Amino acid sequence: MPHETRIEHRLVDLEVKASFTDDLLDRLNLVIYRQQEQIDRLLLQLNQLRRQLPDENTGEVASGHNPRSELPPHY
Repeated sequence: MPHETRIEHRLVDLEVKASFTDDLLDRLNLVIYRQQEQIDRLLLQLNQLRRQLPDENTGEVASGHNPRSELPPHY
């Protein structure tokens, strides 16, 4: 095989590898983007849940009412 043909094959192989690498990078970026969206949603939900927890000192939730006051009288 002539020297120029070997170089051409190697160049084609490198171009194919570069193409697959670009595709992989694009897919990984999409995964990271989706994970960040999910993390953002989970943080929002966590903050909402924290606001629903009773305050350690007053027993009232952050919204200003005590969830125990919502229990039916037979409790």
